[in-house]
Amino acid sequence: MSQKKDEEKELIKIKGRLKTHTKLHITVLVLVIICELIGTHSFKVGPGKIVLLPMLFAVVIGIIITPDVLGKVIKWLKSIVSMKECKLAAPLLIIALMPLGVKYGTLVGPAIPMVIRAGPAFILQELGNLGTILLALPIALLLGLKREAVGATVSICREPTLGVISEYYGINSPEGSGVLGTYLCGTIFGTIFFGILGGIAVATGLHPLALAMACGIGSASMMTASSASLATVLPEMKEMILAYAATSNLLTGVTGIYVVLIIGLPLTNKLYSILQPRIQGRKNK
Repeated sequence: MSQKKDEEKELIKIKGRLKTHTKLHITVLVLVIICELIGTHSFKVGPGKIVLLPMLFAVVIGIIITPDVLGKVIKWLKSIVSMKECKLAAPLLIIALMPLGVKYGTLVGPAIPMVIRAGPAFILQELGNLGTILLALPIALLLGLKREAVGATVSICREPTLGVISEYYGINSPEGSGVLGTYLCGTIFGTIFFGILGGIAVATGLHPLALAMACGIGSASMMTASSASLATVLPEMKEMILAYAATSNLLTGVTGIYVVLIIGLPLTNKLYSILQPRIQGRKNK
């Protein structure tokens, strides 16, 4: 009798999961159709060009229809897009990006001679990410963050950094709160920001391939948005831009965790010990 009840409970759970999966996939399919119909739009802003891709519209609409935004106003929407669907969407996003990674991998192969000609630039570009610590940490301290600033500014805070900070300090620590904050902001606003930045960056006058390498920051979605915008502005270099961006993103994923461990985290902690008393100590006087 007890075994039968357990089986019935398990069956109910499976049905609930299937219902959640079905609603999520139908919602995503509708979003994809709507965003493809909207299409790509671009317009000039000064010397630069802003490119709005379907992916950006998908992110914006996806945020709007969540239970915490439009769901508060339109009650029936919660029955379609509830927190269950939102929680399920996060791990499925990684799976959805895998075919995209394979596609970019096919672009990297034929571009290997170009990659070799680029030499150590691909490896050294990872050190450029450390420059953001020098800019972001003082701002975080000025905003009133304490040890949270260490976790929030040590890198772009994707999955590898989450792992490093969790192992060093624990995810419930102030540093863990900081890295989670940046991670969530990147997840919500990163694709939009980098999608727009990719089009504007051409106006800087930097070489398109240098900009393509800069697109590879260790996040598949952000890299896709920025490199696609850049390729739209410079269609004659599309294949090279996508190949360089994909290669840079791959190397950042491999080398990024070591740069954070060996250089990034010690540098952030050292700067914190120097700047925190000067910025927040003076502010508290």
